[in-house]
Amino acid sequence: MAVRASAPAGPVPQERVPAGTAPLRRSDRVAQKRSDWSGLGFVLPFLVAYGLFLIWPVIQGFRMSLFNWSLTGSGTDEFMGLGNYREALTDPSFWSSLGNTALFTVLSTPPLVVIPLFLALLVNRVRRGRWFFRLAFFAPYLLPVSVVTLIWSWIYQPGFGLINNYLTRIGLNEVNWLRDVDVAMISVVIVTVWWTLGFNFVLYLAGLQEIPPDVYEAAALDGATGFEQVRSITIPLLARTTVLIVVLQILASLKVFDQIFLLTVGGPNFSTRPIIQYVYEQGFTTYRVGYASAMSYAFFLLILVISLVQFGLIRRRREDAHG
Repeated sequence: MAVRASAPAGPVPQERVPAGTAPLRRSDRVAQKRSDWSGLGFVLPFLVAYGLFLIWPVIQGFRMSLFNWSLTGSGTDEFMGLGNYREALTDPSFWSSLGNTALFTVLSTPPLVVIPLFLALLVNRVRRGRWFFRLAFFAPYLLPVSVVTLIWSWIYQPGFGLINNYLTRIGLNEVNWLRDVDVAMISVVIVTVWWTLGFNFVLYLAGLQEIPPDVYEAAALDGATGFEQVRSITIPLLARTTVLIVVLQILASLKVFDQIFLLTVGGPNFSTRPIIQYVYEQGFTTYRVGYASAMSYAFFLLILVISLVQFGLIRRRREDAHG
């Protein structure tokens, strides 16, 4: 005799699951939680190092900017509030150093965008020995800044330097490249372009290799010349790469310090001293660490604003391109 199963007295509650997915069993949920905790274990050493060497120094540096902090220990507990920031805004040396940094950025960014693009276009058309040109243009970027400045110090040397030697041979006067106020900044820009263009060159070369050759073949069948192909195909398709390079280059130029400090020490007459060197001098020469911290955070806010403006322009351009 068959026994009929009785229906439950009320509706059985069921877990809601997304459409198209099966509910996880208890063992699966436990395994997933264990996997999450094991993943956290792998990330934890990095988080600890990140907090100790980045987050904590940032917090400590901001706290120092609010005090009359000094390496000599005098006045360390004197609370300044925003006094250090007000002093920075009224400090002529702060603004002149910031102006030198802006001038260096304006002078160095265009050639570090145009020259690598031009070299990448040439190397991309080479059929044999392309590796040699890649190595030749990228090799200076691998040199330490001390080696680069030593080489160019001898090249710029008055009397027996390479450039002045050629100038005197053709009947021109020597130029004191690193001690003349009118040309010192340009001399530093030349060194920077020679040293760092290899990085942007590699980025452009990678972008060129992503362009399908069929596009150029179709343009050639339509009668487009090489210059027309570059103007109408290559440059528009490299727009994203160019935007990336411009953003990275502006940020890198704003943080300039090493080559200027080793070549000119900010001279002559502080005409090449960047803002980071002035912060360094205030912190480790006059020992005013609190004031140096305040200038550092003011400069950080400036870079943050510039970055937000750049990303806003990039986003607006993308929205306009997609209609």
